[in-house]
Amino acid sequence: MSSQVLKVAFVHPDLGIGGAERLVVDAAIGLQTKGHKVVIYTSHHDPTHCFEETRNDTLEVRIRGNYIIPRTFFGSFYIICAILRQIHLTFSMIFWDRAKYDVIFVDQLSASVPLLRLTGAKVLFYCHFPDKLLTQRVSLIKKIYRYPVDFIEELTTDMANCIVVNSKFTAKIFRESFPHIKHTPRVLYPGIHFDSYDKKMDLKDKSVKILETTKKIILSINRFERKKNIILAIHAFAKLRDDNLVSANQFNNLRLVIAGGYDYRVQENVDHHVELNQEALKLELKTFTLMPGSAELVPENSQIIFLCSFNESQRTYLLSKALCLLYTPSNEHFGIVPVEAMYARLPVIAINNGGPKETVKDRITGLLCSSTPIAFSEAIASFINGEYDHDDMGDQGRKHVQNLFSLEAFVNTLEEILLQLMKDSSSFSFLNPFSLWFSLAIALILYYVYRYPYMY
Repeated sequence: MSSQVLKVAFVHPDLGIGGAERLVVDAAIGLQTKGHKVVIYTSHHDPTHCFEETRNDTLEVRIRGNYIIPRTFFGSFYIICAILRQIHLTFSMIFWDRAKYDVIFVDQLSASVPLLRLTGAKVLFYCHFPDKLLTQRVSLIKKIYRYPVDFIEELTTDMANCIVVNSKFTAKIFRESFPHIKHTPRVLYPGIHFDSYDKKMDLKDKSVKILETTKKIILSINRFERKKNIILAIHAFAKLRDDNLVSANQFNNLRLVIAGGYDYRVQENVDHHVELNQEALKLELKTFTLMPGSAELVPENSQIIFLCSFNESQRTYLLSKALCLLYTPSNEHFGIVPVEAMYARLPVIAINNGGPKETVKDRITGLLCSSTPIAFSEAIASFINGEYDHDDMGDQGRKHVQNLFSLEAFVNTLEEILLQLMKDSSSFSFLNPFSLWFSLAIALILYYVYRYPYMY
């Protein structure tokens, strides 16, 4: 227990089941366990699509403004809506709840930082990755409307008392993306809750029984988003057969399970699942999809399973039964999934760039290779054919994670940062003309949102 008890608020846009949400939940639980008072503020929280700790009263979650401002305007302007939703959330937090906090932990969107600084609280901004790099500018209109958004991102990020990033790779990209920010971001690796991965499998669980198979499982875990490059896993799987890297009998005894966050409200999730399924069918692979809540048994002849969102029991089963994990994103800022897999003694095959270069020890806890189907398929074949010792690599992976990526180390370092932040004597000033301009703009937006709510 800490000698100084802090009141800490977390501000997160959408409390779903992604890696960023896992980090926020783990950080909140960790600080709460140490005796600090913690509240999470969010614009959206679906009890059927969230982590257990956010719906079983382990954490206090306050939802503000979910239905006042839409997620998009006719399928476009997602980032504008996201910013407006966060500003509305912040406004509600300040003027509706009127709660006072010592420290406010903000991540993903920095637009609310100036308003939060006005409360007198210290603001820590956790940058998973610059938002300006997470979008494609395929049209002139998109380029024009993103320019002020990118400017606001850099301006408001710089207003935080402290900036933290999730990897050395992200720190490098951060400095390149925001040249006017003079703060040197501190690296704080996410950690995982070991107890959550040490749970014994419950083979009587119906959600697990529908996944049971005698086949060897190749596992991919990622949200159903195009940037995650899941199609690479499908092409690599097909090449095992097409390039005769394994025998026909061996291939028929394999199954690729593509599991990941799936939200029917997110059009890209829906569309990308369809695209992946169609690509697999073109490659003459038999597919089967399990939607959230489905209790239908998976046919034994299915070669690719799309598991659209999964629970802890299913995750435990897949991590314990898989031959290896395929992690397909390029230039991923950190990637918690390889860390989870290594702790579960599952070797990882990942692309040789971004966060995995810091988390995966090549040829010791997994294999790092180029982002081509042939490179991935050859890596998979090396495990099938016994070129690498699955069990030894798994043991090395577990020890590696225990040493560097424990939740205890993450929370201890985070608490240390917050306590140091409380000693920071700097205050927020409107004398900066950029701060004045931005705050006036926010005030105008909030006036119209509250004066004419039906417009939104």
